[in-house]
Amino acid sequence: MKRYEGLFILNSAGKEETLKDTIDKISAEIVSGGGKVETVQKMDKKSFARVADRKFASGFYLNIIFEGEPSTLAHLRHRLCSSEDVFRALFTIAPTPKTEVAAK
Repeated sequence: MKRYEGLFILNSAGKEETLKDTIDKISAEIVSGGGKVETVQKMDKKSFARVADRKFASGFYLNIIFEGEPSTLAHLRHRLCSSEDVFRALFTIAPTPKTEVAAK
């Protein structure tokens, strides 16, 4: 399994009270795709520097580090692409934690 880092921009337009439900849905999608969630970091709501659509002038940023197979990413992209709650999603390979590097 590889470690991945997912940066999500959530559509928070008028839905600020449902953010916890959206975060839980994303975590459940990772688990249902065969992954394992390590950490969830909630970031603040930020305004976009360049507004592509007037409906979305800002978004709530969320960072999730998880483990999974490459097929897990394909599953997540497919499921989250059609979701209204997720404005953007970016996946990268997460760096190895410093404690594991020191142990080697």
